[in-house]
Amino acid sequence: MASYFDYNATSPVHTAAREAWLKASDEHWQNPSSLYREAGLTSQALEAARERLGDLLGVESERVVFTSGATESNNTLFSGLAKCLEPDACVAISAIEHPCVREAARAWLGRHRVLEIPVNENGVVEVEALEKLLACHQPALVSIMAANNESGVLQPWQDLLKVCRQAEVRFHTDAAQWIGKLESTALGACDYITGSAHKFGGSKGVGFLVVAHADEAFPLFHGGPQEQNRRAGTENYPGIEAMVTALESVMPKIAEVAAKQTIMRDAFIEQMQTQFVGLRVISQAAPRLWNTVLMVMPQHDNLKWLTRLSRLGFAISTGSACSSGKEGSSVVVQALGASWEELGRVVRVSGGWETTSAQWQALVAAFAEVSQSLDAGGRPGI
Repeated sequence: MASYFDYNATSPVHTAAREAWLKASDEHWQNPSSLYREAGLTSQALEAARERLGDLLGVESERVVFTSGATESNNTLFSGLAKCLEPDACVAISAIEHPCVREAARAWLGRHRVLEIPVNENGVVEVEALEKLLACHQPALVSIMAANNESGVLQPWQDLLKVCRQAEVRFHTDAAQWIGKLESTALGACDYITGSAHKFGGSKGVGFLVVAHADEAFPLFHGGPQEQNRRAGTENYPGIEAMVTALESVMPKIAEVAAKQTIMRDAFIEQMQTQFVGLRVISQAAPRLWNTVLMVMPQHDNLKWLTRLSRLGFAISTGSACSSGKEGSSVVVQALGASWEELGRVVRVSGGWETTSAQWQALVAAFAEVSQSLDAGGRPGI
């Protein structure tokens, strides 16, 4: 595909990660739980990867549990809370959480035990809103995503964490979109962190959950003692090695990348708003990820924009790939300020670490070309 603009859904495997996976698969394919020498070396390599990831996240390696991704990690967290909390205990989540947080919390705890923290008109959870909720309730956990997958809005999670500390409430952040795009070592201050490798150049089917304490265990999967009895099943060491290598590869230049890509993203927005009168960028006034633009097009159905842009070689989305229907991305986009009428015109563009200015500009031109076709009302010729 000529130009890929759906990095928030998934990213291509980083070259260094691919090489790390191949090397690990060749040299350390043995089961790390076995007792012979080669398996012991695989186990050592696995623990070394855990330490490296811990350093990248600013946490003790003993707190890191390897999983299949953020969805499993979030389900593990909420299923564990369901087992250990008092029957009437509740949790609080933001109104713009990813479905794998919102639906996991509701499924394991019950809807009546999941409180919703409102966001302001820019999609940000304000300190005052959290303080007000904590004054009325005493949730066992507050869960607020670090960066929104739809709009790219960055939450003031460090300030919100302080509020939770003062109230003696544990804090969880789904950092799947933050990690790999912004500095991540400060995340280690959170009690719980979830992440997913394929969001930052690792392979799919690998992720992690950072728990509050090294001895904390509430496994979702049972059947084996792996991960210190915290996650049964043979560890996917090659995938884990690829994940850690990908993060190590993108982080050294992340400040430089963020600065350059922000300029390109903002230029794209300016050109699009010039090209399309009435185009609205959701949460434009809020701090956002350097790669993300969530737009309400002035006219035409978003699926028409997507399919015709795809024919031109451009990949965009209409929202989260993990969402669908009434309880899907529409819940989040409405919370961010879009009306029901606007939902059908929302498109999301999310670039990557190496997306060029020429690609951003080509996307503007492609939108203009598709617009002419749609305005003509004829059959798609592109």
